[in-house]
Amino acid sequence: MKKLVYLLILLCFSSQWMTAKDNDNLRLWYNKPAADWNEALPLGNGRLGTMVFGVSSVEHLQLNEETIWAGSPNNNAHEVAPEVLQEVRKLIFDKRYVEAQQLANDKLMSKKNHGMPYQTMGDLFISFPGHDKYTNYYRDLDISDALATVTYKVNGVTFKREIITSFTDQVIMVRLTADKPASISCNAFLTTPQEKVEYTSDNNQIILSALTPAHEKQSGKVQLETRVKPKIVGGTYQVKDNIISIENADEAIIYIAIATNFVNYKDISRDKTLKCKTYLDNAILKNYDLSKQSHTAFYRQYMDRVSLNLGTTDAVLKPTDIRIKEFAQTFDPQLAALYFQFGRYLLISSSQPNTQPANLQGIWNDRLLPSWDSKYTCNINLEMNYWPAESTNLSEMHDPMLQLVKEVAETGESTARMMYHTRGWVLHHNTDIWRTTAPVDQAASGMWPTGGAWVSQHLWYRYLYTGDKKYLQDVYQVMKGAAMFFVDFLIEEPNHGWLVVSPSNSPENVHAGSNLKATIAAGTTMDNQLVFDLFSNVIDAANILGLDKAFADTLRMKRVKLPPMQVGQHGQLQEWLYDWDSPEDKHRHVSHLYGLYPSNQISPLHTRELSEAAKNTLIQRGDPSTGWSMGWKVCLWARLLDGDHAYKLLTEQLNLVTNEKKKGGTYSNMFDAHPPFQIDGNFGCTAGIAEMFVQSHDGFIYILPALPSVWKTGSIKGLVARGGFVIDIDWKDGKVESLKIVSRNGGNCRLKIDSPLQIKGLKQAKGANTNPIFTTPEVKQPIISDKAQLAVASNRKSYTYDLKTEKGITYTFKNK
Repeated sequence: MKKLVYLLILLCFSSQWMTAKDNDNLRLWYNKPAADWNEALPLGNGRLGTMVFGVSSVEHLQLNEETIWAGSPNNNAHEVAPEVLQEVRKLIFDKRYVEAQQLANDKLMSKKNHGMPYQTMGDLFISFPGHDKYTNYYRDLDISDALATVTYKVNGVTFKREIITSFTDQVIMVRLTADKPASISCNAFLTTPQEKVEYTSDNNQIILSALTPAHEKQSGKVQLETRVKPKIVGGTYQVKDNIISIENADEAIIYIAIATNFVNYKDISRDKTLKCKTYLDNAILKNYDLSKQSHTAFYRQYMDRVSLNLGTTDAVLKPTDIRIKEFAQTFDPQLAALYFQFGRYLLISSSQPNTQPANLQGIWNDRLLPSWDSKYTCNINLEMNYWPAESTNLSEMHDPMLQLVKEVAETGESTARMMYHTRGWVLHHNTDIWRTTAPVDQAASGMWPTGGAWVSQHLWYRYLYTGDKKYLQDVYQVMKGAAMFFVDFLIEEPNHGWLVVSPSNSPENVHAGSNLKATIAAGTTMDNQLVFDLFSNVIDAANILGLDKAFADTLRMKRVKLPPMQVGQHGQLQEWLYDWDSPEDKHRHVSHLYGLYPSNQISPLHTRELSEAAKNTLIQRGDPSTGWSMGWKVCLWARLLDGDHAYKLLTEQLNLVTNEKKKGGTYSNMFDAHPPFQIDGNFGCTAGIAEMFVQSHDGFIYILPALPSVWKTGSIKGLVARGGFVIDIDWKDGKVESLKIVSRNGGNCRLKIDSPLQIKGLKQAKGANTNPIFTTPEVKQPIISDKAQLAVASNRKSYTYDLKTEKGITYTFKNK
């Protein structure tokens, strides 16, 4: 009976908007309005964001613009005498960790500010007199079109709201319609918590101007302006006392434009009024239907690159919040596919070329002082935001983060010089829109100078996936500067003569060497892994570009003196230089497993002992954790080729959170719950699901390396592997049925598959002018080395094939 009720709701209240594309189930839908912000639905275009509540009597749109941050251009670094660093290091090597951490707190941490918070613009409310009693309520977010819809019935009239955050017109549009003429009557008004607020009206529009506040003695100088104007069919409207009143319209479209004086992290001289007015005036002149089509077409050029079909069940007939609540107890493959695509939707919506990167909450924030200031936390969260960018075919969305890396490389030079007296540039665990790079907060979390090494990996990832040498040339000096800092900063530790990063920490985790009273240490495993990758990437980049042979040789000499990864007394991968780990430690950070994911230093194929140690660490830490941590663990278990355990983490993450006391999970609007909301968990899970289908970090493209047993049959199309290969896979009963590869760059494509592909099944795309070269020894015999045999958790045989590809050619394989 319950299923029948849900089916009737779906058919009655949404059928008029259902089209063929809805077979992809790219829709979050609900049968009641949002009760709070974590139930509201997110829209964004990279620059603008809004949360749609869908309340019948008073629609609430919470508004964001990417450059509304407290403060103003600044540098939060300070001069530190060389002897301070020497003393902190001496205390660490003498194992006086608490004293070392206190000295770092007193002398090394920033004395100016701890970074500026990202802030809300405010809210638009649209009140509808008499709409408090309604029936037939339905609201949704269609992530195939980036469109939110609300519909309900009052006194026999069906009302509909349609909201887009236009990618092409750079305004928010709210279209109000009804199935009876002259039915639209409402009042719209703006509010903001910002300072020095002024309301004016001009040309029948509300204009709100304000200034962001000072924060931690850093004066607020971001000027913002918001303009709201309707366009109606039938009826009348007026603007009075900063309220737009619409009476008896057949249709109304409300346009919202927001702009600031921000130009870049060191320039806030733009004319906010001219920018805001231009956005609004240009948008309102256009036909709404054409604007909507343009918005959708722009969005779908990214979204439609990847599709995922894991099968269908009747769970799809239930509202999304119910499906999340029941996910662990039911089989709902469409929710898993929706969750994967929702992460891609969020990245498209919060990180467009020439915008700011997605911050701790993407672009959506309803506070002046959000948790952790909604900044860029560089000891995991910023990087996790962009894990799915290249692999899920959203390379352009990576651009804002890569631009941030270039900018912190500029500001980080003075920090490296002033604080550590080194060359190159440094970034600690936090930055903001002003690209501050000094250590902030307390030394327990902030005394971590390895942020530059981690964010620089993303410059290299872009090259690995695209093969763009011109791009690599452009970013090489940034990578080199990050490496140069560590050439100067590494210090020899006394016991083994290893070169270590000191002072530092294994992000935010206390260690037994301090009786669990301090985090500060030297030579933590994550730091060693990060510096190893950075040096290796710069060596490879220099070789590819034919540059800097002497510097590359220096890095090689330094690299061999980095501490090796070690297996501890509990069979775990050691988190620190010493065997301090406890099997009872359930800390949310698993920083030392960076070497397994996103790096490739640990592999079940090539480093069996380390792989087993990483697995033991994961088991000891346990599955339940904060939301983003479980997202990381999905990726880690996929890299261990254990799809069923990765799926178990997915069920832990897709667990409904209705209050802030619950540890980890997902809110009803599919936002990740740390809690509170942090967007990195969404992105981490999307990246982890992609790793279940395709992995390309180990010298070949592994097809279906960690497919969960519950997803027996399905297809995924459009994933990208290193080398610029676009992969489509169809599988049945866990085995590849067909495989299509588009080669963007040409070159050798090495494939690893756990089922044989027939050579005669190779088909060449129309237009190819030469036969592809497909080489393998006896196809009847699996190509398995002793090491490779250890790779597959289920002991399945695996087959390796080499395909010589041409640029732009599509290759299709069939398993007959």
